[in-house]
Amino acid sequence: MINAVRHTLLTLLLGLPLLASAAPTAQQVVEQSVERMLGDLKANKERYRTDREAFYQALNEILGPVVDVRGISRSIMTVKYSRQASEAQMLRFEDNFKRSLMQFYGNALLEYDNQGIRILPGRQTEPDRASVGMEVIGQNGVVYPLSYTMVKQGDTWLLRNVIINGINVGKLFRDQFAEAMQRNGNDLDKTIDGWVQVVEQAKDSAEAQQASGR
Repeated sequence: MINAVRHTLLTLLLGLPLLASAAPTAQQVVEQSVERMLGDLKANKERYRTDREAFYQALNEILGPVVDVRGISRSIMTVKYSRQASEAQMLRFEDNFKRSLMQFYGNALLEYDNQGIRILPGRQTEPDRASVGMEVIGQNGVVYPLSYTMVKQGDTWLLRNVIINGINVGKLFRDQFAEAMQRNGNDLDKTIDGWVQVVEQAKDSAEAQQASGR
């Protein structure tokens, strides 16, 4: 009996470190990332207003590890174009996409002035897929909803898409990529290298949708 009790206690003690180091849930990943991001923005906002590159770099250090860059990149290209891309082209597009995402998201964040943020309970729709909602309260009291789509890879939850106030960023980028390929005569290299301009067009398109109330 004593040996059995000792064995049980030993098993529990050995299991404690595993419980303590359990991988964060999708909601915890979002909460921790947002907390770090807003803390950094609050401490350095004035410098970031005049040094955007420093802000994009800080965002990349915070958000980069939790973004499924390859998954999003392939989704934007769609199978039609990603299966044509070489590994070198995919890596180049992933790098350009990651940078453009930080700019797209970062420019919106610089307008944030500590009005208020609420992170809503996460919803796991599938074993490896979840959504986490967030509400940003504007200075005029208007609530702007955000929804993060998270995917599980191994034990890690990564960001796959974000919907900002009704604008599906993944779909917006996907449409813009297809249009750019058409304009460039299906030249993949030209489209990849001109991705910054494509994102600027996506930003203009998103603003037009917001202005029209869509």
